[in-house]
Amino acid sequence: MTTTQLEIPHDWEAITPEWMTRALASHFPDAEVANVSVDHRDDGTNRRARLRVDYTAGDGPATVFVKGADPGHKELLRITSGLFHEPRLFRSGVDLPVEHPRVLTALIDEPGYDFFLVMEDLSARGADPRDATRPLTPEQAASGVRGLARMHGKYWGGAVLDDPALDWLEPFTAWGGMEIAPLPAALDRLGDDAPPQVLSLTIESLLDDVWKPYIDSLTRGPQTLLHGDPHVGNTYLLGDQLGFLDWQVVRRGNWSLDLGYFLQGALTIEDRRAHEDALLEEYRDALALPAAVLPSKSEIRLGYAASVAHGLTLWLCTASAGELWQRPDIALALAQRYSAAYADLDTSGALAAIG
Repeated sequence: MTTTQLEIPHDWEAITPEWMTRALASHFPDAEVANVSVDHRDDGTNRRARLRVDYTAGDGPATVFVKGADPGHKELLRITSGLFHEPRLFRSGVDLPVEHPRVLTALIDEPGYDFFLVMEDLSARGADPRDATRPLTPEQAASGVRGLARMHGKYWGGAVLDDPALDWLEPFTAWGGMEIAPLPAALDRLGDDAPPQVLSLTIESLLDDVWKPYIDSLTRGPQTLLHGDPHVGNTYLLGDQLGFLDWQVVRRGNWSLDLGYFLQGALTIEDRRAHEDALLEEYRDALALPAAVLPSKSEIRLGYAASVAHGLTLWLCTASAGELWQRPDIALALAQRYSAAYADLDTSGALAAIG
């Protein structure tokens, strides 16, 4: 039996023992599933659940994590990230030299604009998912920096453009819809010590003078494989190793997006200020590129400073929306971190410098 015979289940009752047996067959060919039950649900912009699996024969995982498109959020995902990038990535078979969840089955229904993933349950490996309320230590962030650098270095330049397994990969471009964000609501919540450079922004200047010029720069210069959304809420710890989940925004583009978006939000403001220079060095060293194509220290610093534009825009807009897109405490913490980085790193000057 092959996964190509599988139909995407549109409700949890459609995940029968026979369906799960076929979904696991490529990795656990001797497993025969006796029962599947929902252990925990956590629906958001996607429908997600942990399923408990019992067997009549063979060995397989006791639990799996499944993820599919939520009908009410398909249009939002179409605009901001697309539905098919993550399943295409894991169907492609390309090597990702960074810790990530093991995907057991990836299904795509293009006419129905739907997808479905069956993945390992990271909790079975003792993974510790993080978010903005539980920031990383500099040592933990260094593990993430090295992982991103290994991936970026492996797919640098022609390696990402010429790989036939990645011929579907799209460039990272700006999307619409954020102009409706009530930005003053987020600015009011930042606090009295928020940088004046941020407090003076309007939604028009944030998008047209900060975000879009940076996003437009991502297709200039060397391209690489980007996670695309490596904020701290898409990370987990396994001991001292940091992993990245939720690859739905995977794209190609300039390395700086992943590095800056991850680092500026994953650390407290104080830790970022104290350790970011060393972490940028860590990233550059871990790229393992030939000297002829290795970015200079000043190029790394400039791209990193410009990249604040992305995190600042996304999390100010998210924080302005109340509970619509994210827990308010998480959105505010990240908006504050990217706001501080915008002033500390002179992002407006960096954007002018990159043209």
